[in-house]
This record gives sequence, C-alpha cells and structure tokens, in this order.
Amino acid sequence: MLVVVKVGSSTLVDANGAVDRIYVRELCDQVAGLVSQGHRVVVVSSGAVAAGRERLGFATRPTDIPSLQACAAAGQAVLTETYAEMLAGHGIPCGQVLLTRRDVIDREGYLNARNTFERLLSLGAVPVVNENDTVSVAEFAFGDNDMLGAIVSTLVGANLYVICSDVEGLYTANPAVDPTARLVERVERIDAEVAGMAGGAGSSVGTGGMASKLRAARAMLAAGIPTVVCQGRRPSVLADVVAGKHVGTRFEAPEGSSRESALKLWIGLAEVPHGSLVLDEGACQAVLARGASVLPVGVVRHEGTFESGDVVNVTSEDGELLGRGVVRYSSEEMGRVHGLRLDVIARFMPEKDGQPAIHRDELLVF
Repeated sequence: MLVVVKVGSSTLVDANGAVDRIYVRELCDQVAGLVSQGHRVVVVSSGAVAAGRERLGFATRPTDIPSLQACAAAGQAVLTETYAEMLAGHGIPCGQVLLTRRDVIDREGYLNARNTFERLLSLGAVPVVNENDTVSVAEFAFGDNDMLGAIVSTLVGANLYVICSDVEGLYTANPAVDPTARLVERVERIDAEVAGMAGGAGSSVGTGGMASKLRAARAMLAAGIPTVVCQGRRPSVLADVVAGKHVGTRFEAPEGSSRESALKLWIGLAEVPHGSLVLDEGACQAVLARGASVLPVGVVRHEGTFESGDVVNVTSEDGELLGRGVVRYSSEEMGRVHGLRLDVIARFMPEKDGQPAIHRDELLVF
C-alpha cells in the first residue's frame, strides 16, 4: 500500500511554537513500522515557518512576506534535519521534495515530479514534502498543505491519504461549544450539509481548518483515494488507520464508484483556475447526475478573465463548487454566448460549431 501522510503545523509543533522532536520521533517510528510491513510512505509536512521562526529568533509569527519566506527557508532545514535524523535511526533514508503549483501546472513538470517520487520510493526512501514557501507567490501557492497532500496523493497514485490533525475528525457541530456534537465516522459524498459542519480558520500556527480538509477530501473522493482525517497525536494512529480500524472520519466513495482519469485529476487539482462559469439549476443537474458536458445555454454568467484552453471553476448560482475543467471559449466569447444554444452560436461563430463550453472529458466533477 502507498500511504500519503499529511501532518499539520498545529500537530507538529509544541506549545512554544518549536518543532516537537518527541512527536516527530514517534511519527517516524510509526512510518518505519509501516515500511517494515512493506508499505510505501510519503510524508507531507507543515511546520517550516514555525520551525524557522524559532531558529531566526522571532518572538511571534511575522506577518510580512519576506520574513515569512525567510522563516520558511530556515525552517525547511530544521524539518529536513529532524526527519532525516529520526528516520536514519531505522535505517530509512529521507528525501526532501519542495513543490509549488508552478512545478506541476504543466504536464511535463507534473510527470517529472511523479518520476522523482517513484524513484525515491523505489530506493526505499521516505519523501518528505512541503510547499516551497521561500519562492511561492499567491498565484502559484497551494493555499494549504491539505490540498498539497491531495495533489501529491493523486500524483503518486496513493492507496490512502491520512490527514493528521489536532482534532479527532469531522463533527456534526463544533464540539467546543456544542455538547451534542458527534464525530462523523464515514462520509461518501460532500454535500451542502456536510460542508456546513466545517468550521472556519485553523490554529494560530497553521493555515488550514476543517473547511480546507473537506476541500481536499472532495478531491480525493473524485480520485477514488480513501481519506482519513484523524487526531495526529493519537498513539499508533497510522497503524490503526492502515489496518482499517475506526479512527477519525473516513471519506470514501461508495463501492463501485468510478475513479477519474489522470488527465481530469491533473486538470482539477494541479492547474490554477483562471475564472468561473456559473450554471443554472438544470445545467448543474445535467453535469452532476448525467455526466454531461457544460453547454453555453446552461451558463448564467462567467467570472474572471480567461482564454480558450484555460482551466476554470464550475459553480452553481449559490456558489457551490461543482468541478473544474478546460473551457473552450474565452471570457470575452462567453460574454457573447452564455445562455445560447449551440445552433444559434454556430450562426455567428461558425468556428465554434458544436463546441460545448467544457467537454465532459476535460471536466473533473467533485
């Protein structure tokens, strides 16, 4: 089994904001245990900024970009040193992989990254992955490491994605304020009700929260990769999750559900969306229930500026993200054709004769 394990900053650092070496040792002991059983493991680790803040002497987390990137640069060294030391105690080499969306936004870069992972794993190494925050800019940032872990999971063809968090999993309400809140053990589809269970921002040392974990889980449902959100400091949590025990919240599509193609996953996860197409209710149903293409007649409006061939979001009128795909019209053209049938469009744009706004073969539905 190939397992991708994502560890959040709030799980990785101690109360003083420094890397908790005792926890990292326990985590690496668990990873080594999985490797000894024949599993392959990739670790997606947060915590670089928090670790760098301590090494560079910042009393609190800085807010300006240059200082954050400096902390990330120093912190990456701390993390790599720590993981390498702990894994070496088990005779396991560690390979650092730093990524930005720029590295996987084009197909060649995506395949090169996949080849690197495959070679490291074939050599018995544990790749330790983080976003390259020292050079990332907003346009090419993953946003949070939950989604980075999801992209890595699809890139390596993982069998399981484990998000080690500071909470037990998804609750029906915030357990800190609602004593009736209960843990949701299994989710097969993320709808408005499930999305409404997610809270807001993450901890003071992290960028994610339950909402970001649901975004990643939604992507993994489309990819056909089971995802477990669990308490990362629970003893033997990785062994229990891999063994299939009831731990945290497991997101898994119903048995027999189709797994999307690698091309669709690349479009939907690795690419940066340049805008949005907003669909009416009928078009939403056609896309979700019948796997239809997105036709201009079902587009209510578009948002953003894009060219033909760019990736855009597909949303409902109430803002729900339905999917992501390659649009065949520019934003200027969409302004002219939205709401029109294909035969009408062909009269004044013959070069677009029969062209949907997004073909279903180039649309990843979440």
